[in-house]
Amino acid sequence: MVALTGVGVYLTVAGPSDEPDRPPTRPSATSTSSAGPASPPPGISGPVADGQFDIYRLLPFSQQEFTTAASVAQRFMAAYGTYRYDEEPAAFMGRLSGLVNDQLRAELERDASAPGLRDERRQQQTVAQGSASLDRLRTIEDNSIIFLVTGRQQVTKGGRSSQDSKQYAVTVARDGGALKVYAFEPADAGQAGDTG
Repeated sequence: MVALTGVGVYLTVAGPSDEPDRPPTRPSATSTSSAGPASPPPGISGPVADGQFDIYRLLPFSQQEFTTAASVAQRFMAAYGTYRYDEEPAAFMGRLSGLVNDQLRAELERDASAPGLRDERRQQQTVAQGSASLDRLRTIEDNSIIFLVTGRQQVTKGGRSSQDSKQYAVTVARDGGALKVYAFEPADAGQAGDTG
């Protein structure tokens, strides 16, 4: 049942590769940092028997790659939501080490080092502890998977505690021999293939 649900999600939300409104946050199959699968999935030529359907034979990622990509997306969102007013940007970036590609790493490092943000967090003595839950797959392509991930934060600011949560679309793509976060944005920003 889970396998059939996965196929349904894939067939429902995967859009054609030549859509004109495709956002720049999606890696292309020709990206120099994203090599395609070593070989296409073998497919299924014989009749499909009950209880023997292997969905991974039809997908561009193996079961292990899906597991790794899901873990990367979840760990990234939790690390992204975790920071302290009294830590250096290098400590924040250290938690993201190995989870993001070089381009996204540079962007996040620049943002974390912004004087205005650091001053505001110091003034309010902000401490945030992040966690994340995987909600579902949004899109599967040859070189990337987009997960919907809810990031949650327990935030202490100015001596007062609060909780916050927000759902993100997190794109995990092949990066050399690894799977890393390529981009992320609020889930309601909309992407190609989004039927909601």
